[in-house]
Amino acid sequence: MAKMLYSVTMSLDGFIAGPGGDMSWLTEHLGPNPTVDDLLPQVGSLLVGNRSYGGDDPYKDTEHEGEAFGGGWSGPQFVLTHNPPAKPVPGVTFVTDLHTAISQSKAAAGDKYVNVIGADVARQCLAAGALDEILTCVANVMLGDGVRLFDHPGGADVKLERLSVTQVPHATNLWMRVL
Repeated sequence: MAKMLYSVTMSLDGFIAGPGGDMSWLTEHLGPNPTVDDLLPQVGSLLVGNRSYGGDDPYKDTEHEGEAFGGGWSGPQFVLTHNPPAKPVPGVTFVTDLHTAISQSKAAAGDKYVNVIGADVARQCLAAGALDEILTCVANVMLGDGVRLFDHPGGADVKLERLSVTQVPHATNLWMRVL
């Protein structure tokens, strides 16, 4: 059965996107990362939030613009949204409720990971008890403002178990299991 993994790159001060969802900050912090390279073949599907799906692309104006992981992965994508587009998008399924999105993305992933992309979708998966693991690549930068990795004012502690810590010159990778 597929596991749900929230993978994300974050600034040292806890932001995954700049103000207004700006992802341009990320471009200079991308680079070879064996942890991510090893993960990609283990991803069977993506569960993406609508804001992430339609938002800024760190690969904008490159040959890999609009491609998952900069072209490093391809497969079925499920976008959680209240407003699906009128026209179908090849390879993308738009889903209007969380539980259907989870079950469809898990079925598509088989025995691989469902990679969750988007802070709000990850928070919803966590609240539903569906999130299994979190991989956070902490970039060597502080943004000062933007979209937080996890924002749940008044929320309870989320207990995590460290599975691994690895590093490359531009990031430290923290892989955790949700307890």
